[in-house]
This record gives sequence, structure tokens and C-alpha cells, in this order.
Amino acid sequence: MLRPTYPIDTARLRLRPFRPDDLDALLGIQSRDDVTQFLYWGARTRDAVQTALSERVRQNVIHREGDKLILAVERRDTEVLIGDVNLVWLSRDNRQDETGFVLHPDHHGNGFARESAEVMLRLGFEELELHRIIGRCDGRNTASTKVMEKLGMRHEAHFRQNEIVKGEWTDEIVYALLADEWKARQSRRP
Repeated sequence: MLRPTYPIDTARLRLRPFRPDDLDALLGIQSRDDVTQFLYWGARTRDAVQTALSERVRQNVIHREGDKLILAVERRDTEVLIGDVNLVWLSRDNRQDETGFVLHPDHHGNGFARESAEVMLRLGFEELELHRIIGRCDGRNTASTKVMEKLGMRHEAHFRQNEIVKGEWTDEIVYALLADEWKARQSRRP
């Protein structure tokens, strides 16, 4: 089980459970075509964001395989919600999770995705004692592949035209990191 103590602060960010009053900020992210371009779902209406938010409010602990931990990502300097980051427990027996992140484009290019996803890797490896964490993205999403590389994740697979997303065949890229690789990376940090 994973029940983090909230909030989780990094140098520039605060990760916390979603709250019902996050609706307008989340709508400002999820209603944008440029945000959802490489996601399975398209730009959402206010009602659809309300439904997604209602689910996120409850997804702040991991009890069992299949559970999701989805946290709001806020800038500490402005207290503005800029996106979300997640962990999905894929397999208890194989000790595997998947992580992902979505940020408002106004905050791209500042290292916020890496900074918030690094927290999720730490939670997965150090608190859930996982063996392996993967990250997946649409093959056209080069920004996400760069973030995963900066996290020290290894490019493991490129599945060509393996699924239909929004009516077109798309490639899927898979990155992964093992617990021993995480530990080695942490031991090299100052």
C-alpha cells in the first residue's frame, strides 16, 4: 500500500491530492487540444472535466493492483495548478507500475514534468518497493520521450502503428527504469 504524506514539496513544486475546487484550473488544462493531442481522449468539456476531477479526488492512495495515484502539480511560487502526475500499479506479483504526466503548455520547458515525475519514481521504488516502472507515450510526443530520458529511463520499445487513437494508427514508445538503476542514480547525486 502507498499512502503518501501530503503535500509533497520539491524545490519548485507541490504535489497534492486533487480537490473539488481545482475544477477551473483543470478545465484550463484538459480543454486544450494542444494538451490532449497525444492522449487517448480529446479536449474535454466542463462536465467531462468535472467527472475526471471527481475520480482524481479519490485517487490519492494505492491499496491494490490496478489502483491509480494521481496528484495535482502546483508551482510553489504561484500556487497555480499546472498539471498532474500519476502512478498506476500494474502488477503486484511483478512489482511493476506505470508513471505519466500532463502539464499545461505554458509551463513546458522548465523541467517541471521531470521534477514531478521524479517524485513518483521515488514513491514507487522507495515506498512501494517496485522492481520496474514504465512510461509510455504516443510516438509523435518527443517532449515526453525527452522527459523520460532525463529521468534516466531507458528506451525499451517502439511499437509501430500498434493502436488506433482518435481514428488514426499511432506508434507507441515505451521507456522503463529498474529499481537498481534508480538506486545507482540516487547514489551519484550530491
